[in-house]
Amino acid sequence: MLWLSLLKEQGGPEELSAKMALDWWSPMDNSWKIFEEYHIDEDLGFALPNPLEELPHPYDAWIAIAKNLPELIKNGQLRAEVEKLATLSIDGLQGHKMQRLARLVLGYITMAYVWGQGDEDIRKVLPRNIAIPYCKLSEKLGLPPILVYADCVLANWKKKDPSGPMTYKNMDILFSFPGGDCGKGFFLVSLLVEIAAASAIKVIPTLFNAIQCEDLDALQKALLDITSSLHKALEVFHQIHEYVDPKLFFNVLRIYLSGWKGNPLLSEGLLYEGVWDTPKKFAGGSAAQSSIFQCFDVLLGVQHTVGGVPSASAAGFLQEMRTYMPPAHRNFLHSLESGPSVREFVLSKGDALLKETYNKCVQAMVSLRNYHLQIVTKYILIPASQQAKKKQASEEPSEEENRGTGGTNIIDFLKTVRGTTVRSLLKEG
Repeated sequence: MLWLSLLKEQGGPEELSAKMALDWWSPMDNSWKIFEEYHIDEDLGFALPNPLEELPHPYDAWIAIAKNLPELIKNGQLRAEVEKLATLSIDGLQGHKMQRLARLVLGYITMAYVWGQGDEDIRKVLPRNIAIPYCKLSEKLGLPPILVYADCVLANWKKKDPSGPMTYKNMDILFSFPGGDCGKGFFLVSLLVEIAAASAIKVIPTLFNAIQCEDLDALQKALLDITSSLHKALEVFHQIHEYVDPKLFFNVLRIYLSGWKGNPLLSEGLLYEGVWDTPKKFAGGSAAQSSIFQCFDVLLGVQHTVGGVPSASAAGFLQEMRTYMPPAHRNFLHSLESGPSVREFVLSKGDALLKETYNKCVQAMVSLRNYHLQIVTKYILIPASQQAKKKQASEEPSEEENRGTGGTNIIDFLKTVRGTTVRSLLKEG
């Protein structure tokens, strides 16, 4: 695909990782200098630090639409305004942060153009004046031309008081979909969960060094630090109930995050005019596109393919979702896979206390996945069932309503992933 050609030019993620994976965690290295290569921030992890908020002329025309999306959609003017835009070259978008902002803006505009007012009046063709710059910019950044987690969560935030703390009350999102503050709540809580878990990333070099030196005490402390970070992430996750309304999420925001892969409303995909001759299918934004939890799966040796069949589809979806992550983050996951196996080391030592500490870490991942299932039940399954009752149809939500924005049957997927995480717990004895 066009947008993956960037990876080929760079030698692909495996080749890049092989060059760096063996050395990045060496005690002689400055770990954070190496992490910079992977676009990982010491405090924010995979989140983009201090995203830009404005684009220079003539790209400010994109910003003007993106900042007024809810109003333009409500008044039925959005599509006409988008169709008036000139087709701009991306050559004036210099620097990673400017390019990420432009991609975020074009992603919002694309979702709004396709889904319109959230009814069945959808568009199956993205006009060339948006499609061409969006696809070229996406190719440059190594991402698919659809709004992904790295856009709407990792690069869509600002602090109200720049010198203030990274807390919900001191933060806002840059752009909104219809649904009032529902989007703000969903994106910011997701970001704050990400940041809470990110504090564990800085422990990874220590953990690998401990394995290399066979220092069981240091390894145990590193695992406890990671467990503590995962507990903090779960604590932050609870804020979603305060800031995200289930009905607004299900009936409004979810529509604008939906993609055109596994979606019966766009069964053939979306035609990107002036770029491809046939429609293309891309998944919508999904928590599976977050690098942070895939990172801990790799680190702890949680294998989502066990004996092939039960979790093959979940494993395949998680692997596919890596192609929706920024290339630097994909490469980081590959580099972890090339590092020493924490699980195998713990097993080989037969130390009861170390095994127990490892299990606490895995159990923290299980707890997060349990909670994610509860959230999905509240924000997708229950509203879907209520909607079905209103339609006087079957009381069971349809397959379509059960689907997450990434295009999967979300409950089946999450149960499978939780199951393989539980099976990663080491047996006593």
